[in-house]
Amino acid sequence: MTKRVAIIGSGMAGLAAARVLRGSGASCVIFDKSRGLGGRMSTRRVGDLTFDHGAQYFTARGPRFAALVEEWRSGGVAAHWFGEAIVGSPGMTAPARAMAQGFETIMGFEVTSLRRESSGWSLVAGEASHGGFDAVIVATPAPQAAPILAAGGASFPALASVRYAPCLALMLAFDGPVAFEGGHLRPESGPIAWIARNSSKPGRNDSAKTFVVHAGPEWSRAHLDETPEAILEKLKRYALDLIGAPSAPIYAAAHRWRYALVEQAAGASCFWDAQAGLGACGDYCLGPRVEAAFDSGEAMARAVLESWGVHVAA
Repeated sequence: MTKRVAIIGSGMAGLAAARVLRGSGASCVIFDKSRGLGGRMSTRRVGDLTFDHGAQYFTARGPRFAALVEEWRSGGVAAHWFGEAIVGSPGMTAPARAMAQGFETIMGFEVTSLRRESSGWSLVAGEASHGGFDAVIVATPAPQAAPILAAGGASFPALASVRYAPCLALMLAFDGPVAFEGGHLRPESGPIAWIARNSSKPGRNDSAKTFVVHAGPEWSRAHLDETPEAILEKLKRYALDLIGAPSAPIYAAAHRWRYALVEQAAGASCFWDAQAGLGACGDYCLGPRVEAAFDSGEAMARAVLESWGVHVAA
């Protein structure tokens, strides 16, 4: 097969689609507006400090994803944390990097439009473009995917029904002792929904105590459009009480996840317009789990291949 596929988004859904497509002989190029792979499975690095400031962990329940996770664990790019929780190692981006091996990846390329040409689809970002693709898969959050697809003439009305909860995240590091010695905490009340001692995860450096704090959906919605500085100062006051740090953090920063958690899914495994050669996939198709993104990406690839007459076993 000599088909070329552009995949917009280097999160779990896009990477899962790419793996299946490559397995059937297609050539895939992965684009992302960010500098790093993984989407919300993201790790922030600041000198020797690391923070998994997006997805905190994942679980594996279906046989296909469980088999892949076991490969990651055997290869040292994932490890058990607590209960059913599994994390990338040494950071949450590690599985994405493993999945992306062998693919051409073009980072820092924010696709704003699609253009149909005699040679196939072209992806446009400002004055720059990449073309010659037989199909385009958009594996970004639904509100970002819809206008890109519309630019190519594809419309999937179900994307408009998807709803997300935002999440405001806080990253803190301390070089002295703190009262919080556990791995994670879900406060029963208040603006904070989750605290993780990031340095307690397998494969992390625990010389500095690093923490990731996630505000709950209601607090995040109420403060979503405030400046990062304002978010940092307000959220830090609550976090420091729970962490029990006697001294000020040596590092503190806030991050805004506008499309953090799927609250209402589209109810389909993926979306594919075979005539146009345009499709969409992501966790928003099935539900708020990393494994849902994986399942959607694999379903997307199968839909593309089957429209080309290539059968792939589920």
